[in-house]
Amino acid sequence: MSSDTAAAVARRAYESLEPFHVVAYFNPGVGRAQDALGLDGHAFYVGGRGAPLAGAPASLVAATFYNFSPTLIASAWTAASARGLDAVDASRYEMLDEQFRAILGDDCERLAPLVPEFQTIVDALPFSGRPLAAAWASTVVPDEPHLALWRTWTIVREWRGDNHIAELVSHGLDGIDAGVFHESDLPDPATRRRVLGKKLFQLTRGWSDDEWSESVERLTARGLIEPAGDGSRLTDTGFAVYQEIEDRTDAVSGAALPDSLADLVDRTRPFVKKVIDAGLLPGTKKS
Repeated sequence: MSSDTAAAVARRAYESLEPFHVVAYFNPGVGRAQDALGLDGHAFYVGGRGAPLAGAPASLVAATFYNFSPTLIASAWTAASARGLDAVDASRYEMLDEQFRAILGDDCERLAPLVPEFQTIVDALPFSGRPLAAAWASTVVPDEPHLALWRTWTIVREWRGDNHIAELVSHGLDGIDAGVFHESDLPDPATRRRVLGKKLFQLTRGWSDDEWSESVERLTARGLIEPAGDGSRLTDTGFAVYQEIEDRTDAVSGAALPDSLADLVDRTRPFVKKVIDAGLLPGTKKS
């Protein structure tokens, strides 16, 4: 497989399978799980996603989450750790079990043949320099096929995320700068991509208005963004940097993924479509 093809497969795998992962963050059981543990949304999210880093200081967790405010991570990690990360992890899996069974029904068992194939991919990944993915790879494989598949895809997803962070670092974009850069409009508004918007990004990542404004000033001084209405837009230079970061993330990821991934993604997509059709995720409607 050529390098261009490998990069395209890596991108397609990420876009195709991401909905399966984010069920953990968008489903009717999230609020109940948080309330049962006595945690707010940030603590439940940070504790669940960071559970494999149990015992690590908040500064390390913030480094791996990258575009989250270290202050938010410190508060959320402290609360989740005090409640017990094992309890948060177990609650998250219990919630996912309930949601996937409701969405997939008997198809949960039909996922079983896919699990060892994804695990083979995970076992062959290089984890040097990928701390969050490496931590997730050390976790126990759940018995239920739908949970085991969620775990293996989470490892690949976090591994790609670690690759992406490396590219952001190499282009001089820290956590808040990466967020402002990504949330800025593209020169061509017809280009499709996932964005949160300034308000939701700040709410979920914990950055203040002052921190946002300071980042806008830095990125403007670098010639990467420019004013556009009430927000900002990437300049031609900024868009070239954006494309390079995305392309390099796909290239680095694709170089370590096997040719068999394309077929595996195709066989997984029907199950992911059921997740999308359930209408739980942002931007989807129940079919």
